[in-house]
Amino acid sequence: MPFATIPAAEQATGRDRRLIVAVIAAVVLVLAGVATWAAVRPGSYDVSRNGCISVNLPGPMGGNIVHQCGDAARNTCRHAYAASDRTARLYQAQCRLAGIYPP
Repeated sequence: MPFATIPAAEQATGRDRRLIVAVIAAVVLVLAGVATWAAVRPGSYDVSRNGCISVNLPGPMGGNIVHQCGDAARNTCRHAYAASDRTARLYQAQCRLAGIYPP
């Protein structure tokens, strides 16, 4: 058997400790940078504008985000303007923000 006995543990040297601290510091800096970037630039996926709609629909197990652009958004808005239920009103508000108005 190649490892019949477990070798004794060695004490970490000062160089090893500095390397561990440097790696931990780098990981913390990367995570802080990603968190800062996410807070400052959250993206535009959840914003309705320029012919794109994003609607957050409530559901039984949480929310559902519907994001559409172009012809799909115009078609959805046309159907939403023809209806008057709660979901249609949610779509209508986002359609107006996207610049898609009733015919």
